[in-house]
Amino acid sequence: MDKMRDVALLVGRVLLALMFVMAGWGKIGGYAGTQGYMEAMGVPGAILPLVILLELGGGLAIVLGLFTRSISVLLAGFTLMAAFIFHYQPAEQMQMLMFMKNVSVAGGFLALAAAGAGAFSLDARLGKNW
Repeated sequence: MDKMRDVALLVGRVLLALMFVMAGWGKIGGYAGTQGYMEAMGVPGAILPLVILLELGGGLAIVLGLFTRSISVLLAGFTLMAAFIFHYQPAEQMQMLMFMKNVSVAGGFLALAAAGAGAFSLDARLGKNW
């Protein structure tokens, strides 16, 4: 049973993080466009490097199972903020679907923070429970 749990945690970490790794990487290639979109939504474009670091770096850390609990909480908070800033538009069905997707992903990160990374992680290998 523990083996199945650890495999599920590994697969869950990869699935949760995939969106963030791809989004962070995409923001590097589309830097100016992303910065302009952020500013149009009232978010300072100057924080884009921090967003990229959190999405790409945090996503990779989750995949590796490094600092899993801490990064999961950060990504949950980030995802909720993004949901409200960019997607909470009750009159637009697609935006509300994106909003609910973000809320669900944040829930997944909080569950991961509670469960920890599992045996197949750098956290386990280092004997840490971040």
